[in-house]
Amino acid sequence: MSRSTHITQPDTTAHDTAAVDTSQLYHAPLYADSFPTLRAADSAARPLSHAAIIQPVKGEPVTSRGHSLIHDTGAMSLLLAALFFLVVSYRTGYKYLENMGHNLLSVRRRESLFEDNTADETQILSALIGLTCTLEGLLGYQAIELFHPDLLSRLQQSVALHVLMLVGVALVFYLLQIVLLRLLGYVFSDRDSTRVWLDGFKASQALLGLLLFPVVALSLARPESVNYVLICATILYFCTRFAFICKGFRIFYSNLLSLVYFILYLCSVEIVPLAIVYGATISLCYYL
Repeated sequence: MSRSTHITQPDTTAHDTAAVDTSQLYHAPLYADSFPTLRAADSAARPLSHAAIIQPVKGEPVTSRGHSLIHDTGAMSLLLAALFFLVVSYRTGYKYLENMGHNLLSVRRRESLFEDNTADETQILSALIGLTCTLEGLLGYQAIELFHPDLLSRLQQSVALHVLMLVGVALVFYLLQIVLLRLLGYVFSDRDSTRVWLDGFKASQALLGLLLFPVVALSLARPESVNYVLICATILYFCTRFAFICKGFRIFYSNLLSLVYFILYLCSVEIVPLAIVYGATISLCYYL
């Protein structure tokens, strides 16, 4: 077949072999041509009365966490300052911590001519005593809140001032005990025995601060546990005090007459001053 003949030949197909013309078929649209009318939508929607109601989940009743000293900037600043002073002093005075048990329990008069405390040990001892007084002030504030609710409004009006006052009372009480013990040692004993006795007292107060720190941290984080915290703190105080009293008994006991003196010491130094400090502290809280 020539090329010209192929071009002019019409493109025809038999009817019986022709494919179905799909251009005329109707395909249903996948989406609606337009949005239904508002009336149709209203009629098709179910009324809200037939909608399922989700029942609220029952939770636990609301309980108050109580007031916490951790939210007071002034009180926490005192605690952080005491901890900072202790951390700074630890590098040069860590040997005192190693010898704390010896100072608390030993009754030897003198082991070496170079046994006296160095300036570094005095610094860390001061830091430990400062921490003890700060923790006692915080615990004292919580105890007054618990046992004297009539003072609650006064305390919460100036928290930092009352905590600072209680810390000052604890520090003054410590210094007065040092003076009183020196006086008793001067009257009833010799210089070396008095020095060993004072070393035991200082060590007991320094150890008390380390023991009270986790207890106070718990009371700050969980104010509702203040009852158990105060009980635990009281037990720790009397344990360290008992260790100091036992050391004093071992130093000064020699006969029956010294036992009588020691009983008088317990009444006049260990019991009466605590009652006086307690009454003075409550009076100061009413005054402030």
